[in-house]
Amino acid sequence: MSDKIKKFEDKAREKSEAELSQKRLGVMKTYKLYVDGKFPRTESGRYYELKNSEGAILANVCLSSRKDFRDAQTAARAATTKWAKASPYNRGQILYRMAEMLEGRSAQFVEELTSEGLTASEARSEVEQSIDRLIYYAGWSDKYQQVFSAVNPVASSHFNFSMLEPTGVVSLIAPEETGLLGLISMIAPAIVGGNTVVVLASYSKPLGAITFSEVLATSDLPAGVVNILTGTRAELISHMTSHMDVNAISYAGSEEKELKPLQENAALNVKRVSLWKNEMDWSSEESQSPYRILELQETKTTWHPVGI
Repeated sequence: MSDKIKKFEDKAREKSEAELSQKRLGVMKTYKLYVDGKFPRTESGRYYELKNSEGAILANVCLSSRKDFRDAQTAARAATTKWAKASPYNRGQILYRMAEMLEGRSAQFVEELTSEGLTASEARSEVEQSIDRLIYYAGWSDKYQQVFSAVNPVASSHFNFSMLEPTGVVSLIAPEETGLLGLISMIAPAIVGGNTVVVLASYSKPLGAITFSEVLATSDLPAGVVNILTGTRAELISHMTSHMDVNAISYAGSEEKELKPLQENAALNVKRVSLWKNEMDWSSEESQSPYRILELQETKTTWHPVGI
C-alpha cells in the first residue's frame, strides 16, 4: 500500500511541477548603461523594449537622459590624465586583452547579433572582424607616434619637434546599422591614442555594445575611459555635441538634420570633428587606418636649442 501511495504522490508532484513550469514567466533582462566602470540604470528610469523581426521582446534597454550623459562625461574627464599618461605599450596590451575576451565569448555575441536580425554566418563574420579590428589597433599603439611625428627643418640653431597628444574627451555616436563592428571600429582608434570616450550605441541593435561593456569592465581598462549609453539620437546628440567640456566628436552617419547642428555645436568651443560615412562598409580596409587615430590627436610643437 505504501508503494502505491508513494507512486501517487510522485505523479501528483510531477504534474504540479509541469503546470507551474507552463505558468512561469521568464525573467526579462534589463540591459544597463556602462559609466565609470559600473553598470547603473538610467537616472530617468525609462527603458524601451527591444524586439526581433517577429515582434518578440528580446530585452529591456535603458533610455539614457541628459543627466546620464553628464555623469558619463564627468567620468571620462576624470580618466583623461591617467589614460593619456599610460604607455603606448600598455594601451596596446589592454586592447589585445579585449580581443582575447571577445574571442572567448564569441558564441554569446553571435547569438545576440543573430537575435537582432543577422544570419548565423553574418554574425560570426562580424564578431571575428571585431576581434581582428581590436588587434589591428593594438598593433598600432606604439607605432603611430613614429609615423606621424616629425623633426622639422628650421632656419636657426634649434631642433623643432612635432609630436602627437590625445585630444581629450570624445563624444562618439556609433553607427545605427551595425551593433558591434562599427562600434569597435570607432572606439579602438580613439582610445589607443589616449582619448577617453562617451559612446551612444545603436538604438536598434544595442546588444553587442552592452555586452561589449562587460568585456571592457574585466579587461584592465581603467574606469571612465569608455562609457557606453543607450537611447535615441534625437534626445542625446545635441547634449553630446554642445557640452563645453567635450573636446572632439566622432560621428557615424549622414543625416542632414543631425550633421548641421552637430557642426554648429562643435564650433562653440572648436571641437575636433571626425566623420564616418553612413554607407561605409565596416568590414572594408577603409574602416581601419592609422589616420583614424590621427583624426583625434593634437599636434604639439617643441623648440630646443642645439648644443644644450
